[in-house]
Order: sequence, then structure tokens, then C-alpha cells
Amino acid sequence: MSTSDHSAVPAPASFAVTVADVELEPEDLDPAQIVSGDPVVTGKVLWESADGRQVRGIWQITPGVVTDVEANELFVVVSGRATVEVEGGGTLELGPGSACVLREGDKTVWTVHETLRKAYHISY
Repeated sequence: MSTSDHSAVPAPASFAVTVADVELEPEDLDPAQIVSGDPVVTGKVLWESADGRQVRGIWQITPGVVTDVEANELFVVVSGRATVEVEGGGTLELGPGSACVLREGDKTVWTVHETLRKAYHISY
């Protein structure tokens, strides 16, 4: 899942955060993406390149089932569990410490079992 909010405050070139402690902000989730449950999405853009083609941040989703069309993304799960089914591909089991690479354009179904928080890098 990717964030569509690119309104990050410019950050210093190098910095560190404790991912579990970062205060996240509500993000829109298109109701058409919700398959079941009442998932809520929050996130925080930590850094964005000047041209907007690279974004790094933290993203979270509560339990439920949602669909998505992926960006070119690498992320690491910090907490929670989810199963991600990739159309025409495999099923990914994600939990704390999982590193995941998603290809731009992949159609996915996310079944979030426990609130999942990830740190991500997206390239557009």
C-alpha cells in the first residue's frame, strides 16, 4: 500500500526516528478498496526528494481486507501481521521484521490480521 500524501516538511539530510513512536496522521482509503472490515489507514512522510519521485515514511493499517495497486516499494514490517495476495503471483506472509518488495502495478489483496506498521521507501 502506498501513501498519496506527499506534503512532508523538508528534513535534514540525515536523521533517525523510532518507528513505533512516530505520531501518524489519518490518510484517505477509497471505500471501493475495502473488501471487508473497517480498516483505518494512517501514515507520515518522513522525507521526499525534491522532484517527488522518491518518498520515505511510515504507514499503518488496522485489521480488515483491502485491495490496492502497488507502487515500486521496499518496506520493512515493524509490527503486526498481514497476508498479501499478488494477482498472478504468490501469497506473502508478513510479520515483524519482514522485508517486502512490491512491483509497480501489482494488484494486491491485503488481509490484515493485526494492525500492521511499516517503514517504506517508494520510487515513482
